[in-house]
Amino acid sequence: MNDSVTQLSDFLLQLDGLKSVNRRTYISGGERVENSAEHSWHLAMACWAFSELLQDDFDVLTLIKLALVHDLGEIDAGDTFLYSADRGTAHLEERKCVERMASHPGNPIKNLLTLWDEQEFGQSREAKLLKVIDRLLPFLHNISSNGRAWRESGIHKSQVLEMHQFVEQEQPDIYQWVIAKVDYAVEQGWLKES
Repeated sequence: MNDSVTQLSDFLLQLDGLKSVNRRTYISGGERVENSAEHSWHLAMACWAFSELLQDDFDVLTLIKLALVHDLGEIDAGDTFLYSADRGTAHLEERKCVERMASHPGNPIKNLLTLWDEQEFGQSREAKLLKVIDRLLPFLHNISSNGRAWRESGIHKSQVLEMHQFVEQEQPDIYQWVIAKVDYAVEQGWLKES
């Protein structure tokens, strides 16, 4: 038993590395950027809350698991900014990290890689909701911080609309809320008009 606890302890310390990965998203109020572990917790809570609000037949346990594994690959790969040119290939390095974590001798979660693949590539209702909420949270933080990350990066309205377009099909009501906030952000000068 002691060896198992030792190995699990090492695995847990490996997971702790997610706390050291800073994102470009400022926490509510804009006082500092969040780290990826904070984002993963926030994503899990938001997915749970939205599953209740939407009153659809989501598998909430699976949804929360998907949220918790969502950014594990960033332990090695780092966070990729939503508007980065490297966005399309970031998952390759992230998956290598998840493979490493899944094969760790202290990992008791047998389906860790399967869950990561589902949140990254899956088409389940849970994976689709996760993707919507994952896109919504940094957007919400930008609204609450007066567009700080958008302003610092010179983000345009068209970029935000492009990256949120898929939400219209998945959750039209959420998309309408996003559109109204985008227009507000442009009015406030947080996003460039074009």
